[in-house]
Amino acid sequence: MESITACLGTHGLAFDGAIDYQSHHSPRYEESLHRLYEQGDLFHCCCSRATLAPDGSCQSTCARRTVDTTAATSLRVRVPTDTVITVRDRLLGQMVWPLGKYVRNFIVRRRDGLYAYQLAAAIDDAQPAVTQVVRGRDLLDSTPKQIFLQQKLGLQSPVYAHLPVLTNPEGFKLSKQTGAPAIDATRPLDNLRSALQQLGQPSPPQDLASAGELLAWGQANWDHSRVTR
Repeated sequence: MESITACLGTHGLAFDGAIDYQSHHSPRYEESLHRLYEQGDLFHCCCSRATLAPDGSCQSTCARRTVDTTAATSLRVRVPTDTVITVRDRLLGQMVWPLGKYVRNFIVRRRDGLYAYQLAAAIDDAQPAVTQVVRGRDLLDSTPKQIFLQQKLGLQSPVYAHLPVLTNPEGFKLSKQTGAPAIDATRPLDNLRSALQQLGQPSPPQDLASAGELLAWGQANWDHSRVTR
């Protein structure tokens, strides 16, 4: 974590306050699960990965029967078949997902007791201090699930914007999983210029001498209409 914060600082990116860790939010997640369960939105699932549908949903009868909860089970949220999620993305425009047509249920707590990403992101992104969420388009399919959970819990959804991601020659996102090297933190100006170029933004003047100056110029001249759709 220290290396990540140091790298961000080198590139002129400072935090508004203390770093917030998801591992500190367990009571918040547990309270949300309790509310969803009391509303009848959750069910225990004892299926193994091998017995799940190709989309990862439970295709057994777990939702309609009493499951032995003394054994390890996951918790899944029911998605009514007529569920449609509509959101206006800042970069992609209005998007409509017939969520209930393609997702019957999805995990909100894993068999090992860990809270699933969809739940954690939905709860944390709906906190009062969060107004905008900017992330990669590889997470676009998660957005309707998270908005669905926010609606079920009566939470206000933030404004979303999904950026294109960099890929390798095989089309996979650059990441640790695909063997991409870490960013070279000794070249912040080159990195920021490259990032602006990849996002379709105008080229900054060459006389900008610091990461802070370059970022300020990028903000002042930002044109979201130039981001590749």
